[in-house]
Amino acid sequence: MDKAKPLPAYLVQRYQGWKATTYAENSAWYRKLATGGQHPRAMVISCCDSRVHVTSIFGADQGEFFIHRNIANLVPAYQPDGAHHGTSAAIEYAVQVLEVAHLIVLGHSNCGGVQGCLSMCSGQAPELDAKDSFVGRWMDILRPKYELVKDIDDEAEQVRQLEKHAVMMSLENLMTFPWLAEKVNSGKLTLHGMWTDIAEGGLEYYNPAAVKFDKV
Repeated sequence: MDKAKPLPAYLVQRYQGWKATTYAENSAWYRKLATGGQHPRAMVISCCDSRVHVTSIFGADQGEFFIHRNIANLVPAYQPDGAHHGTSAAIEYAVQVLEVAHLIVLGHSNCGGVQGCLSMCSGQAPELDAKDSFVGRWMDILRPKYELVKDIDDEAEQVRQLEKHAVMMSLENLMTFPWLAEKVNSGKLTLHGMWTDIAEGGLEYYNPAAVKFDKV
């Protein structure tokens, strides 16, 4: 592979700053993490969006969260068909090997993936309907929820509601994994649906008793 290049200078400078300060001040902790293995209490499935900073939101340190990120924080239904399933593999490792106690699905405002799903389902993004669109085929996971929001006139509210449906879709699909459902039903694993407002710094959780999201 002859196309790889050295890191940009600004990233090298940031790394050197981190190594000289944060790492130097906590080197014993980093060595303990390296030799003792990881024992996270929770897995977080969040969006790839660069504005969603999971560890900052929850004030987490290294070793606390097992984090998986993908477009629109989606979980596909259980489907052991021999194809590559990055999200399903991450969930299997977290639940079966690391034995996390909590699994959090974190959605967010202004999600480009969810907006893309809306555009695709309403016929405004034919490029996403193309068979060779990886994003479009991934957003097919959320497509069934479009029927629940298609008649909302306020565009901002429509997007917001589909963002929250993306969280609920993932929670529903998580329960299709038999070994995960078994742990949930036995009380060994707890599922949590969350949604964060980037602009306001707000955080909401899915309340199944009220069938809606409430503020934390």
